[in-house]
Amino acid sequence: MKEREIRAALERHWAASAAGNQDAEHEIYHDEAIVEYPQSGERIRGRRNVQALRSQHPARPSGFVVRRIVGGGDLWLTEYVITYDGHRVNTVSIMEFQAGKVVRETQYFAEPFEPPAWRARWVELMT
Repeated sequence: MKEREIRAALERHWAASAAGNQDAEHEIYHDEAIVEYPQSGERIRGRRNVQALRSQHPARPSGFVVRRIVGGGDLWLTEYVITYDGHRVNTVSIMEFQAGKVVRETQYFAEPFEPPAWRARWVELMT
């Protein structure tokens, strides 16, 4: 699968995620895909289990913004912000492809925090 085709598949995936379209969202995954959430220590095996787990989430995102997609070959990263119940979570998804399907995804979720005052003179605040 060519890189532009993978990028297009990722764009469809994230648009479906944002819209809550569970079937379209999970088309990108291989049947035997593995998805890991290192921060909670969870591993989900199989596209059907990934979709079932996500379809049972108690909250639907009220905001979903892809900040960037970068990658090449079979390794792609997406940085995005997802909002649940007014709470923004910065997220990074690392996807590994084989034969045009995601075989492994690792997702990291980061809670926002207030910047410490001591470094204010070296930084600018992002919006």
